[in-house]
Amino acid sequence: MEKAWIDIGALDDIPRLGARVVKTPLGCLAVFRAENDEIFALDDRCPHKNGPLSQGIVHGRTVTCPLHNWVISLESGKAQGSDEGQVRTFGIRVDSGRILIDADALFARPD
Repeated sequence: MEKAWIDIGALDDIPRLGARVVKTPLGCLAVFRAENDEIFALDDRCPHKNGPLSQGIVHGRTVTCPLHNWVISLESGKAQGSDEGQVRTFGIRVDSGRILIDADALFARPD
């Protein structure tokens, strides 16, 4: 069975090293654009104190939470360094300049 994808906007709507918030029935997602135009999607809450990751600083393939400087991998959602915790990541891709997110993962409840 082929995966279902949902169009959530244009790549150009997100500045390089920036993020946008996508509201879903299960909560907000942060969609990040790295310097090389890679796109990542995570729950928009730091595993430490639920800080808004979408407001953090993107560097390489990580984002630093604006509240307490936790560094989160955009690829895995895992806290880096000695911090422990993880946020959910979502399958995402770019097709013809449009950002698409995996519909099944988007509406799946976390374990």
